[in-house]
Amino acid sequence: MKDSSHLLVRGGVFPARNVLCTSQMGIKCSNSLLGLAASAETVSINKAINAQEVAVKEKHARTCILGTHHEKGAQTFWSVVNRLPLSGNAVLCWKFCHVFHKLLRDGHSNVLKDSVRYKNELSDMSRMWGHLNEGYGQLCSIYLKLLRTKMDFHTKNPRFPGNLQMSDRQLDEAGENDVNNFFQLTVEMFDYLECELNLFQTVFSSLDMSRSVSVTAAGQCRLAPLIQVILDCSHLYDYTVKLLFKLHSCLPADTLQGHRDRFLEQFRKLKDLFYRSSNLQYFKRLIQIPQLPENPPNFLRASALSEHISPVVVIPAEASSPDSEPITDLVEMDAASQSLFDNKFDDIFGSSFSCDPFNFNSQNGMSKDDKDRLIEQLYGEITALKEGLENFKAESTRGAVQLRGRASELEAELAEQQHLKQQAQDESEFLRAELEELKKQREDTEKAQRSLTEIERRAQANEQRYSKLKEKYSELVQNHADLLRKNAEVTKQITVARQAQGDVEREKKELEDSFQRVSEQAQRKSQEQAEVLETLKRELATSRQELQVLQGTLESSTQAGAEQSTRIASLEQERDRLSRAAEQHREEMAALQAELQQLQDTLSHEQESSRTELEVLQTQLRDKESTEQALQQLLAKEQLSLLQGTTHEAKRMVQDALARMEDPAHISCTGSADCLLSQTLAASECAERLRDAHSKYLLDGAAVGSLLPCLALFAHLVSNTLLQGSATSHVAPVEPADRLLELCKQCGSEAVSYLSALQDPGTVASADCSLVTACLGQISAIGEELRPRGLDIKQEELGDLVDKEMAATAAAIETASARIEEMLSKARAGDTGVKLEVNERILGSCTGLMQAIHVLVLASKDLQREIVESGRGAASPKEFYAKNSRWTEGLISASKAVGWGATVMVDAADLVVQGKGTFEELMVCSREIAASTAQLVAASKVKADKDSANLCKLQQASRGVSQATASVVASTKAGKSQVEEKDSMDFSSMTLTQIKRQEMDSQVRVLELENQLQKERQKLGELRKKHYELAGVAEGWEEDAAD
Repeated sequence: MKDSSHLLVRGGVFPARNVLCTSQMGIKCSNSLLGLAASAETVSINKAINAQEVAVKEKHARTCILGTHHEKGAQTFWSVVNRLPLSGNAVLCWKFCHVFHKLLRDGHSNVLKDSVRYKNELSDMSRMWGHLNEGYGQLCSIYLKLLRTKMDFHTKNPRFPGNLQMSDRQLDEAGENDVNNFFQLTVEMFDYLECELNLFQTVFSSLDMSRSVSVTAAGQCRLAPLIQVILDCSHLYDYTVKLLFKLHSCLPADTLQGHRDRFLEQFRKLKDLFYRSSNLQYFKRLIQIPQLPENPPNFLRASALSEHISPVVVIPAEASSPDSEPITDLVEMDAASQSLFDNKFDDIFGSSFSCDPFNFNSQNGMSKDDKDRLIEQLYGEITALKEGLENFKAESTRGAVQLRGRASELEAELAEQQHLKQQAQDESEFLRAELEELKKQREDTEKAQRSLTEIERRAQANEQRYSKLKEKYSELVQNHADLLRKNAEVTKQITVARQAQGDVEREKKELEDSFQRVSEQAQRKSQEQAEVLETLKRELATSRQELQVLQGTLESSTQAGAEQSTRIASLEQERDRLSRAAEQHREEMAALQAELQQLQDTLSHEQESSRTELEVLQTQLRDKESTEQALQQLLAKEQLSLLQGTTHEAKRMVQDALARMEDPAHISCTGSADCLLSQTLAASECAERLRDAHSKYLLDGAAVGSLLPCLALFAHLVSNTLLQGSATSHVAPVEPADRLLELCKQCGSEAVSYLSALQDPGTVASADCSLVTACLGQISAIGEELRPRGLDIKQEELGDLVDKEMAATAAAIETASARIEEMLSKARAGDTGVKLEVNERILGSCTGLMQAIHVLVLASKDLQREIVESGRGAASPKEFYAKNSRWTEGLISASKAVGWGATVMVDAADLVVQGKGTFEELMVCSREIAASTAQLVAASKVKADKDSANLCKLQQASRGVSQATASVVASTKAGKSQVEEKDSMDFSSMTLTQIKRQEMDSQVRVLELENQLQKERQKLGELRKKHYELAGVAEGWEEDAAD
């Protein structure tokens, strides 16, 4: 009876309570599962990121990736990594970069969000490892920069997943169909790919490729991260090519020249690195690396996009190895965790349930009220079970409805995709029909070209018909080009349609697979719900049987009154047991107090050890300070040696310049005084900066950084000054040349002495460059003497002369305009017909040119007045002109040239109207006056402010003069062709002998004209040489030579 009642309680009542507590136990189990997963992820992170120079095992990296998906983030990863000494061990940092790269690519999408806060720490660590040039230092620095760039890229472009896998439609959506976005996205991809290639090249540079490094553990440790780099590079290259084709279809080719140059450079690097990687034994068993085409894509040809093949990296299925571990299914983990929970429950509460409150053999003395409460409690549990069953049925019904709705949505989407596919097919057929029509038109065009060739062969005898046929040929060529462009556009549309059709078929297949998976899941869910329903029905029947048994037990318990005395005795025994338990509890308290005292003793011992460690650290700190002092002394020595080396090189540069002055090959070199003055001024300013830097260096030895650039520049400028002075002395008079040469040698000697003093640590404080500065000042004074003196005019008369010349130019232009109006009136009165029309056209264009020149002279006056007012300060205009004599002389020369050109052009127009001049003379005069006005514009704006309103007016007036000059030339040519127009020659009445005679006469005339043209060109060259000589006399060159 005891065994049967025990089995009754275990099989009936206790499982009912278990069912009621299922939700609470599920929560506890899920928490325990999360704890186990976090613990497993922590162990895998510590195993993957260690100081051993071996490649990261795939099973550990895979566990880390699964951990991010379990916890939907990277909090556990960063909590473990923050405790690792990444700044103290380069191999540890390298393997951290590898694992972090894998998480960014294949981990949960929240890994990037959880890692953004650590970007500054990664940058600091990159700079720190960048100072280490050996081992993994540079590798870690470049890898950390790559990870920072990857994080920035995905932060700016959240549409791109971590593994960079996107379809063409998603790539278009990423740019939002905006050419500016595509342009910026291409630049960011270039930067991203450049970081990847830098890491690629740095890893290969750090390996000894003469040995089989890919089979060693150290080599594989460095090569393993390159698999992630190869995957990234293949996608970045593909997207860059597609974006560049898209940009070339929207923007001019010149705008994208920089993009093409940068792409070509990265294409060559990536192709070489892919080729070198595919030959390594380590990569052959892990990854299949694609090979890029022999030649880069031609972005200037839109049809080349159809020839582009996206590189695909293939990772073979991994063979079974000791490193691989099976991934436990989540359902199996739940079952294992439930079994573990049951075992722990039995361990804690025992499997015999000796203390079970529902074991009626041990509770025969239970009162009637307690039994009634127990019965009511069981009734309540049965009611709760019924409500739970009803809720479960309702949830199952809702889930089934949702699944049916989802299936309907998927069917609708499938129908829509099929409709889109049909539309794409119809559009493809339409494009094919258009292509056939274009092919027919192209054949017709080729036939027309053949007929045009026949017509050209027949049209040699008639020039007029030839010109008409030539125009027709041009139109046909243009039509042919239009057809070719349309053909290219249709080909591109067909390619796009085929790609769209492939995408539709791919999406259709994916939808069918997803629909099949959803259907299978729905069937499994229905079966599970049916099984749970049957289980609940069986448990309900069992509960009813237990209730009947309890009712019988309740009736039999009324007969157990005689056993109350036995129950009282057992309660007294229980009281004695409780008193003994209280005594035992007091003993445990005493033991705990002893343990507390022991912990206090341990704490005092730990404090003593901490003080000892503090003293050791203080000793290490003092050692570090002494080491820093030694390093500072070493740095001072290095700075001194650097200063001595720079000074030595500067002194050698000046000595080389002195030696070149004595070189006979340098005698043929000549120079101008203006160039010498500019070099001398620059050298003097550099000497002043060098003096200041020297003073700062004497006050603070660490300021050697500002002294070294000044030394190099000082030596360069002094050397240039010496060579320029020597070259200037070769064209100067004898006495100034000798003095200049001696001063240059003296300056070089002083510079060498000064640099020698700087090189010697004992005399560096007393070194002085004032003697060099004095020599440069004397050289500058001789250069001023050798400068050309310009026009033989007193400086106080320059201002008046400028005003006079500008007024004379304006007067000459007005006089020329009046003469042209007078000639136009005479022509209208005396000429008729074609001659009157020609004269009116020529004189009208000349009048327009004179008006444009008049506007330009007025604008030049206004700008000149503005320049004088803004530049003279408190001085008078005459003093300003005298101070800027060279500019003033140029202005006077330009004004004279404009006035002279206007007068000459009026004379030439008068002769043409009278029939005594030639049209060519008038065209030459108009071009000459345009050149003179350009000289006046250049002389006026050389000192003007670029934002001046008067300068804008002057430039606009200059453009008006250019247009008026072109009008004069055009009207003159038109008039010449109209006057000299003759009837077409008729050779129909001439015999063969006469035609041969005329042909010989024409050849003789052609030879005579060619000979005459050659002589005139030689004459023009001699005239220009003489003009330059006269200009030199006007500038005072011959006077300088006479002196």
